[in-house]
Amino acid sequence: MTDITRLDPGTRMSEAVIHGDTVYLAGQVGEPGDDVTAQTKTVLAEIDSLLARAGTDKSKILMATIWLADIADFAAMNAVWDAWVDKANPPARATSEGKLATPDYLVEIIVVAAK
Repeated sequence: MTDITRLDPGTRMSEAVIHGDTVYLAGQVGEPGDDVTAQTKTVLAEIDSLLARAGTDKSKILMATIWLADIADFAAMNAVWDAWVDKANPPARATSEGKLATPDYLVEIIVVAAK
């Protein structure tokens, strides 16, 4: 049986779950009140940190799911994403518009990565 490791488990969720050689991150959000550019930078920095704690990095991201509160922010979010993503190892990705947990959140990113 494969061990499961949970990073920062809470009553509702864990920030990351490691199962075998796969790392699943919870959706990461930025600081309420920041614009989409700043929130995206915060989210990606948190993803970097969680992946490092799980023993991996952004070059091993398999899939990213991005939720935007307003699809009009797509270009601004992409400008930050494009500067951050590992250009030699871009993941599969989907982006959609949807209501997030609070109107203060403009972007949420979920990733699955290999170890």
